[in-house]
Amino acid sequence: MKCVRIYEHGGIDKLVQDEIPTPTIGPTDVLVNVKATSINHLDLWVRQGLPGVKFPLPLIPGVDAAGVVAEVGGSVHHVKAGDRVVVAQGISCGHCKHCLDGNDNLCREYRLIGEHRDGADAEYIAVPARNIQRLPENVAFETAAASALVFLTAWQMLVDKAQVKQTEDVLVVGASSGVGSAGIQIAKMLGARVLVTTSSEEKAARAREIGADEVINYKTESVSERVRKFTDKKGVDVVFDHVGASIWEENIKMLAKGGRLVTCGATSGYEAKTDLRYVFYKQLQILGSTMGRKGDLITIMNLIGQGKLKPVIDRVLPLTEVRQAHQIVEEGKHFGKIVLIPS
Repeated sequence: MKCVRIYEHGGIDKLVQDEIPTPTIGPTDVLVNVKATSINHLDLWVRQGLPGVKFPLPLIPGVDAAGVVAEVGGSVHHVKAGDRVVVAQGISCGHCKHCLDGNDNLCREYRLIGEHRDGADAEYIAVPARNIQRLPENVAFETAAASALVFLTAWQMLVDKAQVKQTEDVLVVGASSGVGSAGIQIAKMLGARVLVTTSSEEKAARAREIGADEVINYKTESVSERVRKFTDKKGVDVVFDHVGASIWEENIKMLAKGGRLVTCGATSGYEAKTDLRYVFYKQLQILGSTMGRKGDLITIMNLIGQGKLKPVIDRVLPLTEVRQAHQIVEEGKHFGKIVLIPS
């Protein structure tokens, strides 16, 4: 099969177009003919390498996958060849307490496709059958590939962790990212007033289109001052963050009493300073979140099928242009997801 592989860490030139044998499957596995995948910041980190993190090179990147079942193992009965499916990205043991409680993303053996094992930037991907979910007929492959990781991540952050309630104020940091655009929609669906930050008037307009009530251009305005104005000096109830160090102290200060800061990433750095006086005096909660439960992906795809949630796709490119896709995301020249289509 044709695929993209990383043999060593570095720049976009380390994304190599390759051809390797199609994966074989065991009795409890499914082989999927990938029809669409997408770029996430995780793909950039895997390609660039991270201090202290060892990736199993050579590796096929790509965390999102939607496609058609090509083959099923002998013990697989919930899907068959020809079915349209989406892949749940997290591979867990399936038998520990967390897995049996439905919290599979807390499993000690939890691993992601495209990070710890070969991913979706390929014509085919093989995964355990429990990671395969049927795709609603009215959800396109491109839509599913643009949704799975970012909506699952945002769902756990806002629904399970922060438990956003109607009429609360939610600040979504970085509206143009995939997870940011998902967070805007989910917070709005939950009945919150949604404040967002972004870097240009063009991105601000698009953020409003998908549900943002108030938009702050962090390049030209003070985010904290605008938040004070919009909330009558109260602060926001929830900060939805994936940026990390560069804005961490400001995020803490912008929270209202009893507020919650929920974070799923640290694209600007992971060493953040916290003034604990704000935390205990204002009785704040700092919540970490990674991915989400496989079962929630079913709910999300049904909501997308009903038109209640809609992933934002910046553009669709052939998989052969994966280097361009990485560069676009790296430079922040996108709003929403870059989707890739294997040839």
